[in-house]
Amino acid sequence: MLIDSHCHLDRLNEESSGDTNTILNRARAAGVEKFLCIATNLDGFDAVIDIALEHNDVFCSAGVHPLQKHQVKVDYQRLIQQARHEKVIAVGETGLDYYYSPDNAELQRESLTIHIQAAREVNKPLIIHTRDAQQDTLSIIRQEKAQSVGGILHCFTESFDMAKEAVELGFYISFSGILTFKTAQKLREVAKAIPLDRILVETDCPWLAPVPFRGKENQPAYVVEVAKQLAELHNLSYEDIAQQTTSNFYQLFPQCAS
Repeated sequence: MLIDSHCHLDRLNEESSGDTNTILNRARAAGVEKFLCIATNLDGFDAVIDIALEHNDVFCSAGVHPLQKHQVKVDYQRLIQQARHEKVIAVGETGLDYYYSPDNAELQRESLTIHIQAAREVNKPLIIHTRDAQQDTLSIIRQEKAQSVGGILHCFTESFDMAKEAVELGFYISFSGILTFKTAQKLREVAKAIPLDRILVETDCPWLAPVPFRGKENQPAYVVEVAKQLAELHNLSYEDIAQQTTSNFYQLFPQCAS
């Protein structure tokens, strides 16, 4: 069985992929047993929590994505209120993205700091997005003692050095369908070098559909392709990778194991 450790079920297009029940049933039939549905802003939290409340195998997060330019300034008390919900198992998606949005880097750094403080207050792991901001991301993680709650560097595309330091700080590294892209050879080398007990798999759906589904809307069932790619890289069976990444998820989120 697999776990999709990062998906946006609220953002899927029902016309192209079907309704939420259809999408989840398709994934369950493919062997996906749990789903972490990620919030990207405080205003959209209700849509995310409603999906989690409707399905026992769906959990969710609370947070503000760094690319939410008009909402990245975070209301701390509102974030805390959302993060305390029993179905919320993580804080985020937060982080730094200097590739798409270097113009508000200072505001992103402030937001990441607030999210780490909130995660420590509610004692829940972080979901961190990072792109072209390796040193700042790691520096803030260290300065704000994010290692006390740990978390995930999701949809990882950065260097092995960053991954190694994040792992040393207690974080997990999650790979998406990007790992299957022809242009991602360097990323595959990173994925091969990371200890297996620190790797997770995700879709980040509805974006980044893996080969052989490139060009289609991504969905949780396709996380199987990410696991297959990891199995090939590590010269292991698909079943071994599925078991290991699922075990890793439950190490970080033990409350989801029952």
